[in-house]
Amino acid sequence: MKQLQIAVGIIRNPQGEIFITRRAADAHMANKLEFPGGKIESGETPEQALVRELQEETGITATRYSGFETLAYQFPDRHITLWFFLVEGWKGEPWGKEGQPGQWIAQHDLKADDFPPANEPVIKKLQQP
Repeated sequence: MKQLQIAVGIIRNPQGEIFITRRAADAHMANKLEFPGGKIESGETPEQALVRELQEETGITATRYSGFETLAYQFPDRHITLWFFLVEGWKGEPWGKEGQPGQWIAQHDLKADDFPPANEPVIKKLQQP
């Protein structure tokens, strides 16, 4: 069974909007919306992976972030642990650096059905007043 550790950035601007990207058509959970992030490499902390992945995927350097939620999720072919961080300070302007579409969505407009199922608890938590 494949075991994956993934660092995920919930990039939130001062207007309360979250930067979201869309998964590639050929990726696991194709065309779903997602928070940017990626695999934690051997020897990396989740925080180091978060900063590296956000630079690679969105072109920003995260400067202020905090742990938001850690979730384990079981798929038929893989077990993933997701380390979610709320990112509220960064240098640069996020964009889809790997060709993926990116957009700002108001936090209260996020819909769990648009994301992979593993994101549902995080979206519910973001919806709380």
